[in-house]
Amino acid sequence: MISRHVRETKKDRALSWVFLLPVVVILAVAAFIPLGYGLVLSFYKYKLNIPGMKPEFIGFGNYITMFKDELFIHSLTNNIVFALLSVGSEVLVGVIVAMMLSDDTKLSRLMTTIFMVPMIIAPVAAGTLWRMMLDRTFGVVNFLISLLNMAPVAWLANEKVAIYTIIFVDFWQFMPYVAILVLSSVKSIPESFLDAARVDGASSLKLFYKVVLPFITPVIIIVAMLRFIDAFKVFDTVFVMTQGGPGSATEMLPTYIYKQGIKFFQVGYSSATAIVFIIAMSVIAFAFNKLRSYQLRRLG
Repeated sequence: MISRHVRETKKDRALSWVFLLPVVVILAVAAFIPLGYGLVLSFYKYKLNIPGMKPEFIGFGNYITMFKDELFIHSLTNNIVFALLSVGSEVLVGVIVAMMLSDDTKLSRLMTTIFMVPMIIAPVAAGTLWRMMLDRTFGVVNFLISLLNMAPVAWLANEKVAIYTIIFVDFWQFMPYVAILVLSSVKSIPESFLDAARVDGASSLKLFYKVVLPFITPVIIIVAMLRFIDAFKVFDTVFVMTQGGPGSATEMLPTYIYKQGIKFFQVGYSSATAIVFIIAMSVIAFAFNKLRSYQLRRLG
């Protein structure tokens, strides 16, 4: 009986690998092979715009140059600030909005539908829309400000303001995404848990902190992880709105990598920065998953 069970288990595992094979092949062709090639190139000095130039092996030279490059450090700093502020505000406000929409009334359902509109707009389209709206001379935002007898603001041309403007646009587009995912988690809480807490005399605030928040925290962690990785990968919105400017005020790692590889043809150097970027994202995802596992163990 045991041997039969072992045979069936091995057969199930073999079948599972058969079904996974197409996915593995696609990932190998679309991701792993290019990633491996990029890793190899990262150890070479190679410029595409020099005719007849052959890749020159320089070991970790590109990596050493990278961490001495002030623009790379500046781009990394911008990316960290952008990710922390945008994702932090999206999660905080998203949880509040989710709780406000959790009563399942007609108005809540209507607001949930309206909230989904920014999510379905492509980042390029959203960036273009906001770039026109924030134009210093013809933008509707400065027109509304002028009605309050305030001077127009160079939202995208001021080095001190530009990055916060892009953070606001990111918040506008993706806060509803966080709110709707958290809302689905709130609605999955068994009503008996809430009723028991109410019977024990728990106030609304205590009900949230003692029952709702622990239950939805694993979902919040996953949503924060997805948004944090997306925030580090931000390219479309930044490129359409400022292209990393003014100067390098809104330069992020993806735009920096793009310019090094496509604009300056530094293939080896851009490959090295891309590899560091991927490693950093993997570490972040691992940390978030560990945090989620810890939270699930506490709930269990």
